[in-house]
Amino acid sequence: MGLNPIKYSPSSMSGDQVSEHLDKTEYNMKKLFPGILAMAAIVVVSNILVQFFIGNWLTWGAFTYPFAFLVTDIINRMYGPSDARRVVFFGFIVGIICSLIGTQINIEIAPDFMAPAVTIRIAIGSATAFLCAQLLDVIIFDQLRHGTWWRAPLLSTLIGSTVDTILFFFISFSFAMTSFLGTDHNIDFFNEIVMGPLGFEQTRWIATALVDWSVKVSIALIALIPFRMIIISYYARNN
Repeated sequence: MGLNPIKYSPSSMSGDQVSEHLDKTEYNMKKLFPGILAMAAIVVVSNILVQFFIGNWLTWGAFTYPFAFLVTDIINRMYGPSDARRVVFFGFIVGIICSLIGTQINIEIAPDFMAPAVTIRIAIGSATAFLCAQLLDVIIFDQLRHGTWWRAPLLSTLIGSTVDTILFFFISFSFAMTSFLGTDHNIDFFNEIVMGPLGFEQTRWIATALVDWSVKVSIALIALIPFRMIIISYYARNN
């Protein structure tokens, strides 16, 4: 028979061990607090701005949400993948809270037509896309962290953003998910065949997803500048 590993609990630890454990936990929370605060702010602001359209294909939230990947990558570079995942989970919880609030707020979609600001399908799609994409970003970044400085943040963000876009729009708006998640007022609208921004006919949710993805790619490139500046400043202070 194999030996069971000894498991320590707070009740079995000495007073000094408990104090050391609490001090370490407090230190970890303090160092991660800026990242947690930034991630929470991005998630909250994006959930608000996604209600406001720019033209036919974008909302203002498309310009703020991609910076969540920047926060994750900075924490990953500074403190490693475990702490990056902690920040992601905080953002995930904040996102769920925002979605739950949004399902209880009715807004005017059209004259004399009120509907929830966030449908159940959008809430599920948003939560699934965020968690999967961010955790994938953490894994890819960690695998590439020892290469050229820009490879890890750029490639992890590009791949994560692609997964995020596909999961969110497919779960939230595609007819294919109707049998699993039901329908709502968005489904007929986003499954219309329209002239897309590239000049050919396509399903509205696919056209919207392509434009959304192109914004994420653009911001991934722009975000390399603050990423580099913040990391250089961090190592200059700690060396």
